[in-house]
Amino acid sequence: MKMKDIMVKQAVCAKLPGNRTEIIKLMVKNNKTGLPVVKSDGTYAGFITRQDIYSKPDEEQLAILMRKDYPYLEQNDSIEEGAKLMLENELHHLPVVQKKKLVGIVTPADYLTVIEKMEIAEPIENFVRTPCVPVYEGSPLPVVDTLFRVANVVSAPVLDRNGLLVGIVTDRDIFKHSSVDGHTAVADLGIGEDEDSWTWEGLRNVMKLYYEVKHLSLPDIPVKNVMVPDPLTIFGKTSVSETARIMKKHDFGQLPIRNSKDKLVAMIYELDMLAALLR
Repeated sequence: MKMKDIMVKQAVCAKLPGNRTEIIKLMVKNNKTGLPVVKSDGTYAGFITRQDIYSKPDEEQLAILMRKDYPYLEQNDSIEEGAKLMLENELHHLPVVQKKKLVGIVTPADYLTVIEKMEIAEPIENFVRTPCVPVYEGSPLPVVDTLFRVANVVSAPVLDRNGLLVGIVTDRDIFKHSSVDGHTAVADLGIGEDEDSWTWEGLRNVMKLYYEVKHLSLPDIPVKNVMVPDPLTIFGKTSVSETARIMKKHDFGQLPIRNSKDKLVAMIYELDMLAALLR
């Protein structure tokens, strides 16, 4: 299969020249954490992620915020080439180009259907590669938020005092229970509001930036108060293709892996799944 067979066509993209405000609004309204950047004629120019904006909170110009050397592939390159490039560079977005023009984009989620149909019986435990960072259910939100930032993760399994898995928490759960209203954050960041709807999935991208820029503190409440309890889990012997099916069906970016005694053993992420194509 080729990249053109799994890519999302007519990808939402940022255009040069552009500025920080325009990029944030695009990310919020389209629920994106990264965007390909093109010139006025559609020529691929680079990529910008939420992290790029965080790293330069005082910079306004897209040309400076974006990464000009961000990897990409041609539409006729194989999906195996795409999987290898994404895994080696820890990419969650891969632009697809044809004759220097942007024609689509691929994310790890776009591979799930392919992996499901391949009927790979190998156990998922053989493909775990991303470190699992669990938190104790009594940990205060400010501690969990710091862990997310330092470990560069957006979710974590939650354990009780016996080490049993009792929940999962994401950055969305943390910010949803914060004392700052999402629309206040939008206004304070100077991007305003208009007639378009602002979903929470989009607003959380702005909220993360808001916390980074404003250095606000989170409420001192235990993570068990905001976690999603009793999360769906899989076993280490669950097949790769069955894992892909579950992720796709529930729109999960990760799944906790446990043993027969309910002990957490690992987390599998969408990006990890791509390794199944390279065996």
